[in-house]
This record gives sequence, structure tokens and C-alpha cells, in this order.
Amino acid sequence: QVQLLESGGGLVQPGGSLRLSCVASGPILSINTMAWYRQAPGKQRELVASIIGGGRTTYADSAKGRFTFTRDVAKNRANLEMNNLKPEDTAVYFCNSEIRQLGSTQIYWGPGTQVTVSS
Repeated sequence: QVQLLESGGGLVQPGGSLRLSCVASGPILSINTMAWYRQAPGKQRELVASIIGGGRTTYADSAKGRFTFTRDVAKNRANLEMNNLKPEDTAVYFCNSEIRQLGSTQIYWGPGTQVTVSS
């Protein structure tokens, strides 16, 4: 059973930093893409950042210059460094990945981790 699990969320003051991690586990042949999404109360889920294949990274405009997305291919792990956090960054952050297994390729989601930016 393939699973994604996020960690690293919490409460931080405006201007602070957090580091989110996502680990994929289970019978994985390869990972095609990894991405972070977020969903604030009353809003639609939105893409924050994504890494495709060998490392081409894209960011939402709201994340550019503040967030850094890195991937450890050998450990099936992805990290999202978030700096200069703002109250509008408050949301549940979800890890998303397209994973190739024996006989199939599927999209998986983690359960999410809460990030709250407040003084």
C-alpha cells in the first residue's frame, strides 16, 4: 500500500519559517512528480509548488521568493522550506505525488498538515 505522509506543520508568527516534509512509502517503482497543495478554510485547494521528473520546479506566484521545494529522490522525500510566512499562508498543506507501481501509475495524496501563521 503506497502512502504519503506529511510532517512539520504548526503555529508560527508572521515573518517566521517552517519546513514541511513529505515521505512516500510502500511498493514504489518510481515517482514521476511530487507537489505541495494547500487549502485554506472556505477556499479551493491550490497548487503551491511542484517538481517534475529530474527536478524542474514550479511555484505559485504567492510562493515565489519565499518557498523552496526540494526533493530527495533516493529517500522518496520532498521538503518545502517556507520563509517570511504571512497570515494568508494559513492552510492545510497536502503532499501530492504521481507514483509508478508494478502494473499501474496513480496519484496519491497525504492526509495534510496544518500551518497556522498568527501573532
